[in-house]
Amino acid sequence: MNTKAKNSRKTTLPAAATALEVTMMEDQTGRWVGLLLGLMMVMAPAMGVPSEEMLQDTLKSAIVSLFSLSAGLLFFWRHLGKPTMLVWHGLLWLPLALAGYAVGSMVWSHAYLAGVEAIRWFLFGLILWLCMNTRLSDLERRLPWGIHLGVTLASVWTVMQFLNDFNLFPQGPNPASTFVNRNFFAEFSISAMPYSVYLLLKSRSNQQAFALAASIGMNLAALMMTGTRSALIALLVLAPLLLLLYFRSRKQLEAFAWNRRKAVVAGAILLGTTLVLGLIPTGNPKLISEFGPVNALVRATGRAMSMMQTDEYTTGSFSIRSVMWFATGRMIAANPVTGVGAGAWEVQAPLYQRAGTQLETDFYAHNEFLQLLAEYGVLGWLFLGLLFAYLAYSARTTWTATKDPNQQQILLRATALASILMLLIVSNAGFPWRMASTGALFAVSLGLLAGSDASLGLRGRLLSSQTMYKANALKLALAVSVACMMLAIYITQRAAYCERTLVRGIKLALTISKSGQPNNPYWNATKEEVLALMRSGIDLNRHYRKLTPMAADEMASWGDWKNALWIWESVLESRPNVVAIIANISRAYLVGGNLQQAQKYLERAKRLQPTAPAVRTLNVMFLERTGQEHQAAQEIKMLFKDGVIDYDLVYAAYLFGARTHDWSLMIQALELRIDRWPGEATDGWLKLGEIYSEKMEVKDHDKALKAYRAALSATPEPAKESILKKIPPSYRFELSAVEL
Repeated sequence: MNTKAKNSRKTTLPAAATALEVTMMEDQTGRWVGLLLGLMMVMAPAMGVPSEEMLQDTLKSAIVSLFSLSAGLLFFWRHLGKPTMLVWHGLLWLPLALAGYAVGSMVWSHAYLAGVEAIRWFLFGLILWLCMNTRLSDLERRLPWGIHLGVTLASVWTVMQFLNDFNLFPQGPNPASTFVNRNFFAEFSISAMPYSVYLLLKSRSNQQAFALAASIGMNLAALMMTGTRSALIALLVLAPLLLLLYFRSRKQLEAFAWNRRKAVVAGAILLGTTLVLGLIPTGNPKLISEFGPVNALVRATGRAMSMMQTDEYTTGSFSIRSVMWFATGRMIAANPVTGVGAGAWEVQAPLYQRAGTQLETDFYAHNEFLQLLAEYGVLGWLFLGLLFAYLAYSARTTWTATKDPNQQQILLRATALASILMLLIVSNAGFPWRMASTGALFAVSLGLLAGSDASLGLRGRLLSSQTMYKANALKLALAVSVACMMLAIYITQRAAYCERTLVRGIKLALTISKSGQPNNPYWNATKEEVLALMRSGIDLNRHYRKLTPMAADEMASWGDWKNALWIWESVLESRPNVVAIIANISRAYLVGGNLQQAQKYLERAKRLQPTAPAVRTLNVMFLERTGQEHQAAQEIKMLFKDGVIDYDLVYAAYLFGARTHDWSLMIQALELRIDRWPGEATDGWLKLGEIYSEKMEVKDHDKALKAYRAALSATPEPAKESILKKIPPSYRFELSAVEL
């Protein structure tokens, strides 16, 4: 009787089925794990913070962490108390090896950044492991839908931001959905696109097919609204790839069984939605000021064509990225074995930039492959080599099996491979692996491939294998999962509080600066609050280089160099090679009269970047403060001749010229100020008029009159009368009534 039952059960399974698959089919845990992972892929891209008091990716990281750990807890809890056959796949060694290296590099490299990397790769590995140990049918019914719903909701926010300046979420480069930067959204959108197309071609009902067609059309329009060139290139690759792939496997697709009317309507809806949304001009003032009142189609076309323009490689974003790429290449060559340590690229990058190429506002290399090699050394090469080898093997296996109508999961494999290909393309000009939503999508896609390997019976040392885990091992895994969940909650709470505290301090500092009277006693209590907030936030986390210098810069602008100094010094402890911060510290000591410390930091900056504009400007200030006026004047003129125009340098040149009666230097400084900072043109023209009207060595009546006339022209109408009163009476009389 038992033998018959066993034989009966075997006949209902695929030929490659094993005891593991029997366990999966009988177990209901996969449904809940699939649901949690699907919800993670909905919420991570769709949700954002409606204020600036928390970084957007902090929220997304928390969502990915808590959902993946919850899925792990559920998995181990449901299998508690009984031996369980589980899948191990060679792919798992990749993130685990990087996580292990990151933990080790905490000892000799940047401990905080390496710790962040270790957590990131651990969670990546957890998502990968959960996918391969969950029944593929449970994932197939939930993950693609989660990915599609997530990118669709994110696209809704993008469209609203492009068309109507919808500003619920703080934005950097618009339209960025919930991602703060439009490039981040575009990278996720193009990587999610294959799953949306997969659902459309697998849909049976008319309502579902038409709804999917409309949402995909909107997602395409939203992608074009961003104008992200790497994503547009990936789209050009994706379109023919999917056509070829799905035509080859057409016998497995519901779409090829549609009647002509349904196919035409679905195609019309997709194309029509894309065109209608793509032809509506933007109503976003920031985009209008940046590109004019363009629509999505024009914007996408223009951005794609800009790659053919020469200035893109000399002054455009490619030229900026190339500075980072070349610096990263030198970093790789200098540290070929161990790398510089996990996460330490931004710490070491200033050491490898060419002289004069000071670029320190970025925190990633904008090329995932280069950064991985720079940070992980030989291990990075092994990771990429094994990853690409596995993907090539999976692509060949999938391609040869696409014609088999009995292998329905092959379509899901093909979709996962297409998604990974899109991700790899955009990884050449961005850092999507480090963003929570896109990194989770990467892990999910690899997990689907690994789970499919197990389901298809693809065995081997570098592929899937099965191991029986005892009850005690599962208890230990559950305990570790509980500890990780508690740690994730603690880190999330701490990060949220720290970011809220720092951002509040920065916003108050900006408010003081924007008042125009930062040293008015009215602001004393607010300044104390700013200091209290900054101290509290920095005590919690001294590694927020993105935030803390902003408050220090504002403090310096209103003359509070003492408090700006300790904030900059706290940043320098974490990022010791940032030339701009070193120069600011030197200047703070210079202003405070501590010439010894000022010189110490000036020399430190010179060792890193002797020809950087900030360093050369600082050197001028030091020469002037130490009485070396002739050398300072020569250095200023040389800087202007070399085209180094810095606001502090221009201001210093004006003051220096006034003190030494070098009127030609004053005039040059004012002309540069007027040209580079139009908002200060009125004051610049007034000062020029004063020089030409009063200084005997350069006195010129016509030039003075011209300068005063330009001052009036640069002044808004309501303020012209007050400006006129600042002009000497003799010149005021000569100005025409039209100018009044």
